[in-house]
Amino acid sequence: MVLMITLLREWFSVNRPLVFFVYGQVFFVLGLAVALQSRRYSRLNLARSLPWLAGFGFLHGLNEWGDLFIPIQSQFLGDPMLAVLNTLQHFMLAASFALLFQFGIELLRPLPEKWRWLRLLPAVLFLIWLAGPFWVGLMLIQDVNQWHVLVNVLARYGLCLPGGLVAAYGLLRQTRVQIAPLGLPRIGRTLKIAAGALAAYGVLGGLVVPVASFFPANVVNVETFTSLFLVPPPVFRSLAGLVLVVAMIRALEVFDIETDRMIWQMEESQVISIERERIARDLHDGALQQIYAAGLLAQSLGRQAKGPLREGIDRLVLTINQVIDQLRAFLPQLRPDPKSVELIPALTPVIEDARQTMSIETLWETPTPPVLLPEQISHLVAFTREALSNAIRHARTLNIEIRLVCTAGHLRLIVRDFGRGLPTSLDAGYGLRNMRDRARLLGAELKFDSTLGKGTTVTLDLPMEEHNEPHPPADRR
Repeated sequence: MVLMITLLREWFSVNRPLVFFVYGQVFFVLGLAVALQSRRYSRLNLARSLPWLAGFGFLHGLNEWGDLFIPIQSQFLGDPMLAVLNTLQHFMLAASFALLFQFGIELLRPLPEKWRWLRLLPAVLFLIWLAGPFWVGLMLIQDVNQWHVLVNVLARYGLCLPGGLVAAYGLLRQTRVQIAPLGLPRIGRTLKIAAGALAAYGVLGGLVVPVASFFPANVVNVETFTSLFLVPPPVFRSLAGLVLVVAMIRALEVFDIETDRMIWQMEESQVISIERERIARDLHDGALQQIYAAGLLAQSLGRQAKGPLREGIDRLVLTINQVIDQLRAFLPQLRPDPKSVELIPALTPVIEDARQTMSIETLWETPTPPVLLPEQISHLVAFTREALSNAIRHARTLNIEIRLVCTAGHLRLIVRDFGRGLPTSLDAGYGLRNMRDRARLLGAELKFDSTLGKGTTVTLDLPMEEHNEPHPPADRR
């Protein structure tokens, strides 16, 4: 047994360059595979976060190859050039961990208002490492080898460990929030495996550090790990990276599935649009003309009637005109062009209609309203109409509050009633399913906060693209 342990250690010692070559290759392949599979047009938050993971793979692979090629170059280069290469290697190591950390943070978007600062945390920690141990430490520490150990250890503690764990949690959250509703259990399981590999790498890369004189590096380090498991940490990190590569490549099939579904939805929308046009023509040429004729007949009778009968006929004519207006709204050629409608003016008619039966307070906290696509405005208007309808019909409330909060890169629509609240055992009807579908199509997060007897608050959080241009400030009503 002792002989086998000795032979195993000697094999890893002799083949150390091979270990680092494979280690670097695994992560470089990760960066390449993720970069080639990135989809900017995807609605999944995972797609917008993948460039950070690709950057981590590229930089970390180059860093590990440095452990292989820098010793080879030492035979041909002088000490100053080797010092530059070693310094660059430390920089790439910390930068790769910062990119991994940023990948995890991006997966958690949209962040609540009070946690928005977390997006800057990886960059801040990297700058602290760069200004502190990397730069000031280089000026103050006389022993260069001691400086190499210090910057390596602090980069792993401050960036790799939290970065790996946050990235793992972010993948799990994406699986729960965006993948599970798509009905793709295989993709969900694969992303959970990738999250486990990221967590394992975060622990192996962030806690198992070079030997240092301070705690915990003097207890948990490369030497104690190797003596305990016989295999050096880079082997386990390579295995974690390999599992991550395979899992991510398989999980990224979700983009192909999403593309197929988008094409199917486009075809379905085209069929529905054609059918709507046919129904609109039939409605305009058939039922609508008959209602027109009924209205004209009622007006003619009204001119001949007197007293209470005249009043009844007038109400009948008013009702017929309202029905005509509602039917005309379904005709595509009579709809207003949504490109010329902004969000608050588009919401106003819906709110005014609801004010006929309910007291509604509107709070427009929108100093810089963003430019919205026509489809987004349509979904937001329909969402608001559904929320108001549910509150009026079911909440038994005396008044409703609508709040629109718009900050840089974020829009929040809040509809609050003060009624009886949602029951604990609620069967989601068409209205609630419609609201969830609208939120999903918008790429927004939908929350229901309800207390029995105290009302319900519906919150729609919509992350906005940073290039959106602001409108002039809106009036507060």
